[in-house]
Amino acid sequence: MRQYYGYIRRGSPLIILFLVTLRCTPVRLHPQCLDFKPPFRPQQELQFCSPYKEFGCCNYEKDQDLLTKFYRIMGNFDYHGYANCASYVQELLCQECSPYAAHLFDAEDASTPVRTIPGLCPDYCAQFWKKCSSALEYLSDDPHLAKVKADQALLCQYLQLGDGDYCYPDIVNNPQLSQNLGRVHSDGEGCLHLCLEEVANGLRNPLAMVHANDGTHRFFVAEQLGLVWAYLPDRSRLEVPFLNITKAVLTSSWEGDERGFLGLTFHPKYRFNGKLYVYYSVEVGFDERVRISEFRVSSHDMNLVDHGSERVLLEIDEPASNHNGGQVLFGDDGYLYIFTGDGGMAGDPFGKYGNAQNKSALLGKVLRIDVDDNERGPLYRIPPDNPFARHRDARPEVYAYGVRNMWRCSVDRGDPRTRQGKGRIFCGDVGQNKFEEVDIIEKGRNYGWRAREGFSCYDKKLCANSSLDDVLPIYAYPHKMGKSVTGGYVYRGCEHPNLNGIYMFGDFMSGRLMSLQEDQNTGHWNYHEVCMGMGLTCAFPGLINNYHQYIISFAEDEAGELYFMSTEIPSATARSGVVYKVVDPSRRAAPGQCHYDPLPVRVKSKLIEFQPQETLTGLELPGHSQAELDPTVDWLQELIDELGEPELTTPPATTTSTRPPRPTKRKGRRRKAKHRAAAVPPPPADGAVRLAGEGHELGDRGRVEIYAGGEWGTVCDDLWTGRNAEVVCRQLGFRGALKAAKHSEFGQGWSLRILLDDVQCTGTEASLLDCKHAGLGAHNCDHHEDAGVVCGNSVESGV
Repeated sequence: MRQYYGYIRRGSPLIILFLVTLRCTPVRLHPQCLDFKPPFRPQQELQFCSPYKEFGCCNYEKDQDLLTKFYRIMGNFDYHGYANCASYVQELLCQECSPYAAHLFDAEDASTPVRTIPGLCPDYCAQFWKKCSSALEYLSDDPHLAKVKADQALLCQYLQLGDGDYCYPDIVNNPQLSQNLGRVHSDGEGCLHLCLEEVANGLRNPLAMVHANDGTHRFFVAEQLGLVWAYLPDRSRLEVPFLNITKAVLTSSWEGDERGFLGLTFHPKYRFNGKLYVYYSVEVGFDERVRISEFRVSSHDMNLVDHGSERVLLEIDEPASNHNGGQVLFGDDGYLYIFTGDGGMAGDPFGKYGNAQNKSALLGKVLRIDVDDNERGPLYRIPPDNPFARHRDARPEVYAYGVRNMWRCSVDRGDPRTRQGKGRIFCGDVGQNKFEEVDIIEKGRNYGWRAREGFSCYDKKLCANSSLDDVLPIYAYPHKMGKSVTGGYVYRGCEHPNLNGIYMFGDFMSGRLMSLQEDQNTGHWNYHEVCMGMGLTCAFPGLINNYHQYIISFAEDEAGELYFMSTEIPSATARSGVVYKVVDPSRRAAPGQCHYDPLPVRVKSKLIEFQPQETLTGLELPGHSQAELDPTVDWLQELIDELGEPELTTPPATTTSTRPPRPTKRKGRRRKAKHRAAAVPPPPADGAVRLAGEGHELGDRGRVEIYAGGEWGTVCDDLWTGRNAEVVCRQLGFRGALKAAKHSEFGQGWSLRILLDDVQCTGTEASLLDCKHAGLGAHNCDHHEDAGVVCGNSVESGV
């Protein structure tokens, strides 16, 4: 049932109660250490601060430093003083090891001075003052403490935190904070909350990022135009490109062109032979082809390819301009794998069964060749165990077939300890018009296209053929979720232990980040969407929580850390591409655990220093800590005085620039102000939004309803993300969105038309009408998919 906003009198008990509730609602914290990084699990068990031996902010060395400090302090006490103060001194010192150390020491905001003593709860502070106030001079050199330590009330007021619910020791016993501590945070729908770090920007459709595995920890980013840039470990870029074959590469500036420089990989023994391999589109006469070539690095400059060294290994005719494949990689077996598309058009119309099912064609295949020892003789050889090497009706290069257009594949490094999963090849295979899929490549297997798309039959006659014997994907999703899969990587890095074993991938069209994790008992792959952390979740130096929509590719660096590339404008000439590093804000590896020393890089080109451009959204940290506020000010009375005497007003039913008034509990009718009952408010502007829904009366959450074309309507939750919610909440006067609600969480707007579907915002638009969408009134959903939001002004980490 529709819900309308009525009037609220200035100074009324309703609004005062609402504001008091906002004031008193505790801020949800996030774990953070005094070095502004997430907590960790110590590699060696702590002896002194043992309550934090499983998870916290101290390693063994820090624990021993605190123990030494404890002995130094307690050396100033006699037996009686030791008996009274030892436990207090130990507890206060060990709060540096608490996973909430940054909060306790008021260090979450870098603009405020860090406390020397953690924030204490009043009762605990009173007991400490009574038994052990003499320890203050040894615990802290804060001159203000010396002034107030003789007065319990002043001292405890000074040591109190602004949000008193989360002081020590209450913070230790708070089940909401201890529950799932150190695990990846997920919301009620199972969406994993992660953060990002910007690594490179200003790129033109960056579609590959690889490393040379040569110990230098450089990374190389390829642009669709045919340029490859070399980056040093400090993220500075060499001014001269590593490779430039733009004159040979066939592509264009129109958005969505699938031709161009498509793949890059380094030989496993690159450090010794200097070989690398590329996959790109070319035009030969009137024919379009894909070319796989070998290059060598320059003998004079380790950051420059010898452009005269190109040797063409393969050229394959492309009957259409799309479905060009493009992945090249080396498997654990040392062979070069090449992933081709089915030739383009739609439905693989080539021949009786299509290119993908035709083993005598190189299109729609996974190819495997041996490029070792090719200085003399053939440029490549056929591995003797290739499945069709001795079949007369098959090309010997074919390793697997029945693929449509695999876009981005990767090799699993395996679990760092057990090596489980090592060598598996994961691929995202782009679907036709219904499903996208993720596959694990196996020798000689048929991946079903064009008989099958995902788990569904595409060519029903071919699908019914008993000889098909196709392997099903490990996961497939419908086009409601996205329309062009971008394959990713299984995380095997060191910095984020919680992510080990998670396969992360995305969708180019919808911008959706997704993950799969294998159940070791059943072999089933469990799906979780990946969301950007809201509020405090990503409030660490250098982290952000937003990215450009068009996810082009994924990557891992030499240490195994995970990255992806996306762009705001999917054109080979638009410099809107960014490389992002994936970060788990809930837990990091122990300090020193992931240390490596890159080999030196001899640089002859000018270096361009990296300048981050992206920023954290939906969060505004206060400029001063709560401890600095004057406790003598009666803020509530000042608020009441500012609101003034009660007065009846009639605010408009909608608002696009200010926070909506609190809705009435009565439904189905508008409450009228007595003195202005005859007033007719002007119609809202197109794009105006309001929040509706039963039982949600605070005005900060509800079903999203938008005014357009002279009527109010709802928004479908297809492609509904936090960036869409940000637009709505900021339009309503909030700082940001805490949640993008789906599945008609706030009720179904049956009496309204669905006006918007497939909304895709960047987060900066003035209204949803300015975002990409299917068109006013065009949709393929029902009201059970009505979208909603939860907005907020606080620095909460999410709902």
